[in-house]
Amino acid sequence: MSWMQKLYETYNNCEGQIGYSNNPKERPLLPICHITTQAHIEILIDDEGNFLEAHLITNKEDVATIIPSSESSASRAGSKPANHPLCDKLQYVAGDFHSYGGTVTSGFSKEEDEPYLSFVKTLEGWCQSEFTHPKANAVLKYIQKRTVVKDLQEAQILIIDHNTREFAEKKDVERDRNTVDIFSVLNDQEQAFVRWMVEIPGELETKVWLDNTLWHSWINYYLSSKDKEPFCFVTGENDVLTSNHPKYLRREGDGAKLISSNDTSGFTFRGRFLDDQQACNVSLEVSQKAHYALLWLISRQGYRKDDQAVVAWATTGDDIPLPFDDVSDTEQDLGIALSKKIAGYNKKINPSADVVVMGLDSATPGRMAITYYRELKSSAFLARLENWHESCAWLHTYRFVDSQRVPFIGAPAPKDIALAAYGTNRKREGKAGEFKADDNLVKTTANRILPCIIDGQPIPRDIVESTVRKASNRIALEDWQWEKTLSIACALFRKHKEGKENYEMALDPERKTRDYLYGRLLALADSLEEWALNEAGENRQTNAARLMQRFAERPYSTWRTIELALVPYKARLGGKSKKRQQMIDEVVAAFEPDDFTKDKRLSGEFLLGYHSQREFLRSRRSQIKDTEQDNSED
Repeated sequence: MSWMQKLYETYNNCEGQIGYSNNPKERPLLPICHITTQAHIEILIDDEGNFLEAHLITNKEDVATIIPSSESSASRAGSKPANHPLCDKLQYVAGDFHSYGGTVTSGFSKEEDEPYLSFVKTLEGWCQSEFTHPKANAVLKYIQKRTVVKDLQEAQILIIDHNTREFAEKKDVERDRNTVDIFSVLNDQEQAFVRWMVEIPGELETKVWLDNTLWHSWINYYLSSKDKEPFCFVTGENDVLTSNHPKYLRREGDGAKLISSNDTSGFTFRGRFLDDQQACNVSLEVSQKAHYALLWLISRQGYRKDDQAVVAWATTGDDIPLPFDDVSDTEQDLGIALSKKIAGYNKKINPSADVVVMGLDSATPGRMAITYYRELKSSAFLARLENWHESCAWLHTYRFVDSQRVPFIGAPAPKDIALAAYGTNRKREGKAGEFKADDNLVKTTANRILPCIIDGQPIPRDIVESTVRKASNRIALEDWQWEKTLSIACALFRKHKEGKENYEMALDPERKTRDYLYGRLLALADSLEEWALNEAGENRQTNAARLMQRFAERPYSTWRTIELALVPYKARLGGKSKKRQQMIDEVVAAFEPDDFTKDKRLSGEFLLGYHSQREFLRSRRSQIKDTEQDNSED
């Protein structure tokens, strides 16, 4: 239960943020005994329960509403769903719902008002208790008048058929694309969800879903109505226990649960226990605080891919860099940028503060598993994160900002690693191709990369080798795909050799290893032929590009083929290629004689030599152009 204890601590440390969010796309940290739902209509009443006005909620960023709930209503499902205590759908809050032809959920009895009567009973219990609240009282007074549908019709919110005096259907209402009405927000107006605003003299906050005094009123009432039992496994105290734990953790509509005990037949508890309480006792407060903290953290700072979610947090509530964060830089040295960022976090967070990294996934719609869990001190977490981003960094060119390619230095994201290693090129008619990989394979690869980031484990060898093979097979990929795969392969191979070799991201003229030198040779030959083709206005792949895979398998024999093919291009360029030819001769001369003539397969190191040499030539050309421009201006 360690994960639940840490989330419970996190919730208690972040109570000041309950109910509020600066980003409407993020889910707020919820008060316990509450959930969020999407509302369609808001009704304004006074403290005596008199209807004032109503509004249709058309702003999608304003529909999320925090409402009081019971355990049964929070996870309501089936043919007879439980009502919420304060805000709910029309069949619960409108006493005149059936009078206008409204159809209640089929599981209720033949007494048409049963959902409404159940709602009134719940609200009366709250309002008649010592924990009553004036806004709840105002809502009770209003709904007891049984005029909700009538008032909403007169306010031109609900649409009633004039002939049948029943709820109109969307297909029967004349409207065009620009019409704003109840059918703009949902197809069946009978399913509209209502929230309340209450005007009370002297109170500034009218919205019940933002009133924290109302939250505490319901929490105190609900918990007081439950008996305390022995004992919660997390706190070790007698408390109100629960067997109905929250869902919707990764996103709205997510039905998978981390703790579930509703299987009471067949292989229940696998023969180890007689009932759910023998397996696990968790108090209602601890369960909801832990689960609500988790859904808040995932929404706020988690990585999500389909059913997979990974989140890291400090139990103190301080901001921390995330495992899949992009700590790249485009203008200054990565080491300087990263050191500044990590130093900033070190100043904010106590080195002994607890940091938790948690991965979630589900194989079925109703069950969720913790696929990865680590507890670290913040100092160790930040050190490992810094090491990952430094040792796995390379120069990449696959990021776009405002449709412009922006080079950056950094570690590739786990998803990009998975696509580079195992993705296939999916052609699209008339458009550029795209990388495609099985979703489960992408998720599995991301799970395998996570221990490399957090635990400092080596990169799995099969991922490195698969990416190197893909990068070597240049003709199988489109140019942008190959460029992306090449830089990711370089980053992974560099990380793979951490502790054995120290590869610089810039060209290293002093490195005399066979594979590195062969990579440089291939880049020089590719550059020379590409130069000659551009001079002649030809647009085709070079021999070096077409023979890259063969070169990786048999470098010496393939080099002879490439070198002979360069002869006409050298002649075409004439004296302009003298410097390039000299560079090729210098690289060949750097080989040990026996190394050059070996035809043994090249390792991924040749890609580092190839990429570094290409970038050196590109930057050199850029410098020459800049110099020529400066001279012309002078």
